[in-house]
Amino acid sequence: MHVALKQIPLLMIAVMELGGSPAIAADAAHGGDLARRWCATCHLVEGSQKQANADVPSFAAVAAKSDFSAEKVAYFLLDPHPKMPSFPLNRTEAADIAAYIGSLRQK
Repeated sequence: MHVALKQIPLLMIAVMELGGSPAIAADAAHGGDLARRWCATCHLVEGSQKQANADVPSFAAVAAKSDFSAEKVAYFLLDPHPKMPSFPLNRTEAADIAAYIGSLRQK
């Protein structure tokens, strides 16, 4: 048992060095559901949407930015810009919405 506990930090380092993350991956499908419910009033969140506020970027435009990072978007959503409504997003929901936006990125 004592030996197994000593091996956990080594396993974590190995996972991180291989580019993985010990965190659970964000769920883009759930993020899309949240975006349609909470964000579509102002943002175009998907191609089939007919109307949104002209003063805010579409999610596809956000995803297309050269410096796009799902992590930056998730942090932004947790501490939104003053013009954004204050939604009570938790970290998982913010990461899911950011993953959805990232899924719109053209390859």
